[in-house]
Order: sequence, then C-alpha cells, then structure tokens
Amino acid sequence: MIVPGPRNLITDLDGLSVGSAEDRGLRSGVTVLLPDRPMAMAVDVRGGGPGTRDTEALAADTLVKGFHGVVLSGGSVFGLAAADGVTGWLSARGVGLALGPRAVPVVPSAILFDLANGGDKGWGEANPYPALGRAACEAAGTDFALGNAGAGLGAKAGSLKGGLGSASAFAEDGLQVGALVAANPFGEVVIPGTAAFWSWPLELAGELGGRRPPETLPRPLASGFPAGPPTLSNTTIAVVATNLALDKAQAKRLAMMAQDGIARAVRPAHTPFDGDTVFALSTGALERPVEPLVLARAGAMAADCLARAIARAVYEARTLGDKPGYRDLFPDPA
Repeated sequence: MIVPGPRNLITDLDGLSVGSAEDRGLRSGVTVLLPDRPMAMAVDVRGGGPGTRDTEALAADTLVKGFHGVVLSGGSVFGLAAADGVTGWLSARGVGLALGPRAVPVVPSAILFDLANGGDKGWGEANPYPALGRAACEAAGTDFALGNAGAGLGAKAGSLKGGLGSASAFAEDGLQVGALVAANPFGEVVIPGTAAFWSWPLELAGELGGRRPPETLPRPLASGFPAGPPTLSNTTIAVVATNLALDKAQAKRLAMMAQDGIARAVRPAHTPFDGDTVFALSTGALERPVEPLVLARAGAMAADCLARAIARAVYEARTLGDKPGYRDLFPDPA
C-alpha cells in the first residue's frame, strides 16, 4: 500500500528543505532544494529545449560524489544566474567542497521559460535572479507553498496556469520517494473536454479534488495539443528523491524512470518546445541493499509521484494574466 507522507511534500523525506522566492511584478521566481548534507544526485534530460548548469558533474564517472543543492528557476537563460546567489549563500555558511580558502558548493540547476507571461522583464543589466536565489535559501524549510510560488509563479501548463507542485509516497516496508516540480509544459495536463487530470488514476487522499472523467469518452482521445501556434516557451523541471542509499549511477536510473511521470501527467510530453529535466537524489536514510528490484520499485513510485506533483502544481495554481487557474475554471463542488 502506498500513502502520502504527512505533508505530501518532498520534504517528508528527512534531510531535505525547500525554499521559494518570487517577484510578483516580474511574474517569475526561484525554488531551491537544500539537503542537510551532500547527497548523491543524477539528472535525465528528455525535452528538446533544455537549459541547465553544472549537470555534467552529475555523470557517474566524474569526481564529485555528493551535491549541495538543486535550483529550479524561471527566467530562461537569465534564471541560471539564480545558482550564483545560491552558491554564494551556501559558501558563506561553509557548505561545499573544501578546495581552498572558501567552500565551493556544487549546485546543479535548470530553468523554464516564462519571459512571455506579461511580467515586467525590463531589468536591464541588473539580473534579479541571484537575489531571488539567496531569498529562496533564506526561506527554506519543510513547509512551502504550491501553485503560484517560486519557480512556478510565472509557469503555464498548456491552456492552464502552471505552477509549483510536490508530492510524496511512502510504502509499508519503509521505502519513500518524493517529487518537486515547476510545471510549465507545452502539453495539456487535463483530458480535453473534461475537468479530469490525465494522471487522475494516481491521485492519493483527494489531493486533486477527486475529479474523474466521464464514463464515456470520445474515441480517439484528443491529442492534448493546445489550440493555436506553439509559443516555444515551456519546460517541466523537477527533482525526485528517495531514502534509498544510491550511488550516482543508480540515481541516474531513478531519474530516467521518473521522467515517465511527465508522460503520465502531460500530453504530449518531451516535445521540441520543452526542456524536460529531472534530477534524482538519495538521502540514504534507509539502510537496505539496493537490489535491482528495489531500485525498480523506487523508480516506479517516483514516476507516479512526479505525475501527481505535476497535477498538484496545476490544481493549486491560480489565474495569472491570460492563463486561468484550474480551480477558477473548474470550481470544487460545494
């Protein structure tokens, strides 16, 4: 039996904290995940337009074995500078590799495109994202907002408002996974012509409002392509975590399996207009040999958890600009 953790957030896994910071005028923001100690991490990229930083260091054959955080940011290429603020904040607190006179944090990051959402992007040469990165670190804790928060503030999801989402899943034998996502996909997260999420069969504890599709759906189902020309401005970026003690190669497999969660929640997924990127990390809190079957179970749980987190991101988001919030369009039954 699989149940959500006590908060239904990635921070239900011990040793993780999450912080977000936003600029409402900018209509953009940053979300950081900070471990309480260096942790093994890997990444898998499936979209056609990714934007990342320090992801090469995550390869299994590279030197660094433990990483000090992950940054998810809006702002397209400008948002990559959020990691400057995060690394500076961590280094000032002695977090990072001991390679010289100051600590050197290794903090991979990924960005989504929210430059065309109507916010004020006239910052000139004074990039706002390093300051947002530092503010997100200051805000880090075990409880955090979903929807129009952090890296999800300016996101859209097909024809709906996107957002920041999270979910967790605990198995009876102690295996735990969690997911954190800034959902900004090109494809739709809701079955066209209905109020049901594509990932509705995976819902736990009423987290998506309990919506179900009608008993009879048209065949074939609509493709999920939003109406109108593509905007070339998307991407779903996420982190999944497990309490298994994984090395970087095993974390890579977890990230690869977790990518299927995007395909379960979004149709179409991994398009040329998306930069879908999933980081996977290991807290190592569960002392159990990582047999291939155990890793496969964790990967399957992570994919479902990520699909739920994407739907939660949209379910919790509110109307902003020309993108309607899910619950503004489909109010919860009285």
